[in-house]
Amino acid sequence: MLLAVAFGWFLSISTRMVYPALLSDLRGAYGLTLTTAGLLLTVLWVAYGLGQLPSGVLADRVGERFLLAVSSAIAAGMLTLVVVANSRVVLFAATALFGLGTALYGVSRFTVLTDIYPDRIGTATGITMAAGDIGNAVMPPTAGFIAATVAWQYGFGVVIPFFVVAAITLWVTLPDPDRGGDAGGAFRVSDVVSAFRRPVVAHALVLLVLWGVVTQAFMGFYPTYLIDVEEFSTTVATGLFGLFFALGSVVKPIAGRAYDRIGVRYPLLAMMSLTAIGLGSLPFSEGFWSFVGVTALTSSVLGYETVLMSSLTEKLPAGTQGTGLGGLRTVYIMLGALSPVAFGAVADRGYFDEAFLGVAALSALTVVMIALLVDY
Repeated sequence: MLLAVAFGWFLSISTRMVYPALLSDLRGAYGLTLTTAGLLLTVLWVAYGLGQLPSGVLADRVGERFLLAVSSAIAAGMLTLVVVANSRVVLFAATALFGLGTALYGVSRFTVLTDIYPDRIGTATGITMAAGDIGNAVMPPTAGFIAATVAWQYGFGVVIPFFVVAAITLWVTLPDPDRGGDAGGAFRVSDVVSAFRRPVVAHALVLLVLWGVVTQAFMGFYPTYLIDVEEFSTTVATGLFGLFFALGSVVKPIAGRAYDRIGVRYPLLAMMSLTAIGLGSLPFSEGFWSFVGVTALTSSVLGYETVLMSSLTEKLPAGTQGTGLGGLRTVYIMLGALSPVAFGAVADRGYFDEAFLGVAALSALTVVMIALLVDY
């Protein structure tokens, strides 16, 4: 069951990371400015965020098996639309539908692991999310290589059969729990609002919003910066992007294990401090090995969500975990999704380096907020 969930997440998140890897190709194919390219990423992540709350509500009522399998099936269908897109409108619409489809995976992967591994949720979550980072390490460079040698459409299209396999595997492997007696009736906004009012949840939400702004801005434009500003080849740029996630696949299990042993505060402080240093040094770096160092430092940010989401999953009431997590993820993913279009607008005006320094400043602010808000 753990392997099935991890494989589905491997595909779900890594395919979304193919977008930044192929952003320069999409810009060339459709004549997109940096602002418009940022808007495409914002559309992807806003759609993904919009789907989180309904996904959480459904997880509490129909069970994770159905949602996880259907999410993979929808992703396969929507990627097909992305591949055959022949206009900006179709590209943006297909991207939005893909974001909505993969949103069904977002909450259920946490709640199903809570059911399977109640005493080792941090470790299980870390392993699953690390599988996503292994996918992120493999898929963007692979897609970049395919785009450079064949065409960008094949960089997306190669993933479609794997989504079909994931849907079948999840359906066959996972149990189909009877949630009818525990679902608690119709969805109520008060369920989400009451969760938000708890100080530990409200504080975590603030920290997750800051994390979302930082990560989506950085991940959305790091390959493009390397190609357009530093003049690296697509293969080298996507390779460094893949290295970012490869290192994250190591960071996340360590972060999950650290949460199980010492709690939330100190792992978060360490990871975001290293991220701030990496982002602050990015505009002043020169040469391949300097960017290897930047990539290594910033990869620390990938363990952040593992710690906070493990903590929140344990603290939300049983029976409404999916609804609560869905509401939280809708807020922080959608607010974080606004950063790519804002970042692109700044970069379009010739301030690419300054945009990264702004993200570094937000990372430093997050370190201060962790010190003020987290006491466990």
